[in-house]
Amino acid sequence: MFKRTLIAASLTVAALASAQAMAVTGGGASLPAALYKGSANSILPANFSYAVTGSGVGKSAFLTNNAAQFSTTGTVHFAASDSILSATELSTYTTNFGASYGPLIQLPSVATSVAIPYKKSGQTALNLTSAQLCDALSGTKTTWGALLGTADTTAIRVVYRSTSSGTTEILSRHLNSICPTKFAVNSTFTNARLPAGSALPSTWVGVANTADVATAVNAVDGSIGYVGPDGVNATSNAVVARVNGVQPTNANVTLALSTAPVPSAPANPAGWAPVVPNPASGYPIVAYTNFIFGQCYKDAAVATAVRNFLTTHYSNPGNNVATVAHSFTPVPNNWKTAVTANFITNTSGNNLDINNANACNGIGRPL
Repeated sequence: MFKRTLIAASLTVAALASAQAMAVTGGGASLPAALYKGSANSILPANFSYAVTGSGVGKSAFLTNNAAQFSTTGTVHFAASDSILSATELSTYTTNFGASYGPLIQLPSVATSVAIPYKKSGQTALNLTSAQLCDALSGTKTTWGALLGTADTTAIRVVYRSTSSGTTEILSRHLNSICPTKFAVNSTFTNARLPAGSALPSTWVGVANTADVATAVNAVDGSIGYVGPDGVNATSNAVVARVNGVQPTNANVTLALSTAPVPSAPANPAGWAPVVPNPASGYPIVAYTNFIFGQCYKDAAVATAVRNFLTTHYSNPGNNVATVAHSFTPVPNNWKTAVTANFITNTSGNNLDINNANACNGIGRPL
């Protein structure tokens, strides 16, 4: 009896320890998921959970504090999204939770490209213009010959994201800047491709997650898709197309985003997610994938864990080695300095830092 009681007590303690160890609940974007959690060099701490749901669900779970969307219970402490928080989402959150939870914080995590994997016999160095990409992904051109000006009758088979995806939003933002009659900016491919909601060709294939794209492209000759750089060898022109002659390397991503200035109004979350839909140089399909945190947490341990992670991530070199190993590009040092000054140390004096005593007096995301 004593032994059974001791075992039961030990299991209870272990369960409590496990629950305490996984103190910070989050999830969202699949594009950077392997960087965040599940790999030997992932950057989220051991006490952070990360549910891979896609950007749309990630934003929704955080904005409504609905942990069920991450298949768990309790408070949602953070989300990750390649899809930028819209003005409506920010306004609704402020109306519903601003007084009780405090402000939210949207921060650039890492810079990313959207790579264009392909499989086409006879093609080992595919180079498409942005206009050709519009034609292929909209269905305006249905064969590779029509797209490339050859006699090739192989059908173009598009592999697209079937769920709400920040990767789709980044891609559609670029395509909208090139061919606005064919694409709107939207996180859902069937709504981004115009007319919204129109039927797709029966040979096109929708997949739920980033990890499924390259596999689906490689399965059938004539396929083309779009994916984050961690889902494919983005530096190899044999498997990933150049766009306007440019390969999605880290150097070309950095060049494309180099014109984005540090926000002049730090309290506005929208300013921390710069939009460069058609950069003048570098790789053309780029953006930052973002973190979304609360400024205020009623659980002091959660606030400390969040602050500690942000301190590490926005230091120099911080998580740069892992970021580059996963084919992403680190946030520039001047942005890291600005994030640290505003949201970690408050050396800016803007009172935007995590659990600031003035801003978070008696309020915060629930225990």
